[in-house]
Amino acid sequence: MAKGSLTSSALTRAYLRRIEKVDPKIHAVLRTSPTALREAAASDARHRSGKPLGPLDGIPVLLKDNVDTRDMPTTAGSLALAGSPPRTDAALVTRLRAAGAVILGKTNLSEWANFRGAKPTSGWSAVGGQTNNPYVLDRNPCGSSAGSGAALAASLSQVAIGTETDGSIVCPAGMNGVVGHKPSLGLVSQSGVVPISAEQDTAGPMARNVTDTALTFSVLSGAEPQKAADDRGAGLRGKRIGLWRLPSLGADVDAVMTRTAQKLRKAGATVVEVTPPYQARLAELEFPALLSEFHRDIDTYLGTRRGPKDLAGLIEFNRTHPEEQSCFAGQELFEQALAAPPTTDPEYRAMRAELKDLSRRSIDETMAAHDLDAIASPTNPPAWTTDCARGDNDVIPSSTPAAVAGYPSLSVPAGSVKELPVGLLLMAGDRQDTELLSLGAAVEHRLKAWRAPRYLPTLDSPGQ
Repeated sequence: MAKGSLTSSALTRAYLRRIEKVDPKIHAVLRTSPTALREAAASDARHRSGKPLGPLDGIPVLLKDNVDTRDMPTTAGSLALAGSPPRTDAALVTRLRAAGAVILGKTNLSEWANFRGAKPTSGWSAVGGQTNNPYVLDRNPCGSSAGSGAALAASLSQVAIGTETDGSIVCPAGMNGVVGHKPSLGLVSQSGVVPISAEQDTAGPMARNVTDTALTFSVLSGAEPQKAADDRGAGLRGKRIGLWRLPSLGADVDAVMTRTAQKLRKAGATVVEVTPPYQARLAELEFPALLSEFHRDIDTYLGTRRGPKDLAGLIEFNRTHPEEQSCFAGQELFEQALAAPPTTDPEYRAMRAELKDLSRRSIDETMAAHDLDAIASPTNPPAWTTDCARGDNDVIPSSTPAAVAGYPSLSVPAGSVKELPVGLLLMAGDRQDTELLSLGAAVEHRLKAWRAPRYLPTLDSPGQ
């Protein structure tokens, strides 16, 4: 673009054509923006006059459909919000537009960001149906940012925006073989994003490489584009990385971690085995705290939209709309949240205080004890078969410490089990996003694990 050999209009048209051709296989994109080509033409005019707004000017971006846009519906996957668009853009969309990015469209997601039923199926919503994993189409794309991850794997956009409460950026990144960055809490505005919990929610960038992810993060957070965007930091020599293996994810994933550790050591890094403490207690406390926070935060958000005005209204809507029950009928999480103690309750407050303390200590103490630059773990198991009757098979503990602590995490492709991608999740201390992206770029360069998907209908045998 800087040389003038590629225009934003040509790039945007290419992605729109590819969405038309490829998306019917994966159902990742809910809708394309009617103004995308106009935004691209405006970017081309800025480039011609030598006044681009920065590295994202003219770059097509897909938004998860729980991020408010004034000119397109924002549904969180639910028919309850499928009417009028929000009145204003989310703050992060305002930043993207100000940076000259082309808003290409909206991606499907797990309805209500996977916070409705006790046995949900990731990547399914009443609005968008089921998103498929581009590597093997009967496999699941994981996490609530399923459409963003699958769209990037299928090269339907240059970058995409996801959101995470616990795992919903990094797991779809891992399972779709792309890069996902969950920023430190508070670096990206949550204003205008359908919430689960203000204590953990953050939007973040996803892309096919760390450089594009870092450039997008710099726009979302208002930071200067940091060195991860244009170099690979100082490489891996002298870096100390703690490997948290998580054998519960299976022998095949563990073998990917062993190969990854060998490659990092060969590049000059020291890799030591670690087990962050307090994980059982975090698992015990997180869900009850989120129930109280969801009730508070969803009621506040619904007050800004047409449709049901509170959580009780949403529950009633789902009961009376059979399409909302077409994959799984349950809304147990909604019902439990409605009955949960308010966030003013002393017991709730003690729970959240303990969560914050233990999650931060789990990372801080592990990093201090071993003098680490980052903790690494598998992001995901190989993608499970999508099945509405069974629901997800997704107890994936690696995302929880950083998610609950509000610390940054970054998933980069690490390898595959047969055709199915596995990510390496890197996490570090509070506000260490720049350092983590720089390290992630060096890890990505060393692992070279990205592979294009082949859109296989299924794997050969039931055991695969």
